Amino acid sequence: MATTHREYIWEIPVRITHWINAISIVVLSVTGFYIGSPFWDSPNSDSVLPMALMRFIHFVAAYAFTASVLFRIYWMFVGNKYARWNQFIPLSTERIVNFIQCALFYGFMRKEIPHSPGHTAIAGVSYSIIFLIFLYEIASGFALLYVANGGGAIYNIGGGWLLRIMDLGTIRMLHHVFMWVIWIFVIIHVYISWHNDIIERNGLMSSIFSGYKFFGKHH
Repeated sequence: MATTHREYIWEIPVRITHWINAISIVVLSVTGFYIGSPFWDSPNSDSVLPMALMRFIHFVAAYAFTASVLFRIYWMFVGNKYARWNQFIPLSTERIVNFIQCALFYGFMRKEIPHSPGHTAIAGVSYSIIFLIFLYEIASGFALLYVANGGGAIYNIGGGWLLRIMDLGTIRMLHHVFMWVIWIFVIIHVYISWHNDIIERNGLMSSIFSGYKFFGKHH
């Protein structure tokens, strides 16, 4: 497709929070697995040091992830039109039609993917769901810290209140289950991004680094 212009889609805060989230998810998953089931011992068979290190790394990544997610939610209200909250919740007729067209395309009932300079409506909805899961992971993590540290105002505000809604075992189980849900999302997200980039040839994959996408005459 011959391109005629490029457009600045993803602002710097969007790109930075995207990569902080991506890196944090990897680090949190690896260290979380270790905390739940240690798989590495020190040379002296003393697991205290590696466990302390893994917990420290896990907490640092968790705080970075928390700050990134909260800032990205804030940016949904102050960013450009492609970062706004109405790109994640299809309320307008245009976004509802786009959602239906995307569903038909991915259901092999439509040949062409509907044009969306930013997120497609169906992608926006999936991101809304994944951000809710992000928020649960953050809250449940603080709830676990609240128990581990015997209380604390910050931990209570962050997620200790969850203990008044569900028991500790359920919180811990969902914390683990939702990690797998996030990884399923990551795999699908990367696949669809590559797939759509090949179809549209608009620089979708490179846009998360540069911020720019390319569009042809028919756009």
